[in-house]
Amino acid sequence: MIDYRARCHCGRVRFEVDAPARIEALDCNCSICRMTGFLHLIVPALRFRLLQGGEFLSEYAFNTGIARHRFCRVCGIKAFYMPRSNPDGIDVNLRCLDSLTVREVVVSPFDDAYREASTAAIAVSCA
Repeated sequence: MIDYRARCHCGRVRFEVDAPARIEALDCNCSICRMTGFLHLIVPALRFRLLQGGEFLSEYAFNTGIARHRFCRVCGIKAFYMPRSNPDGIDVNLRCLDSLTVREVVVSPFDDAYREASTAAIAVSCA
């Protein structure tokens, strides 16, 4: 495991996440992920630490309201959120990690048109 540091664009929201040296990220084609350019790195909540900027976070929910999309209200960057597909985890935007610490990334597509099957495939690969 590597302790990655990350932040929003303006730097007011900063956090750390423990993840493998070889990061397996997901590229979801749903409307919000496609429009924001979010690349998903889902980790257990215990491997995520908000260091600063909680007071700058705003929240957005849509559709079922289960996923809690959090973004910096100053710069607008969604650096992480609480996903519907993995309610015990934190979904980190890979693009917010300090790029100098990232060694290897493998990006796989996540087809939101087949959400249940795609989510099941993640659960199997993480087991």
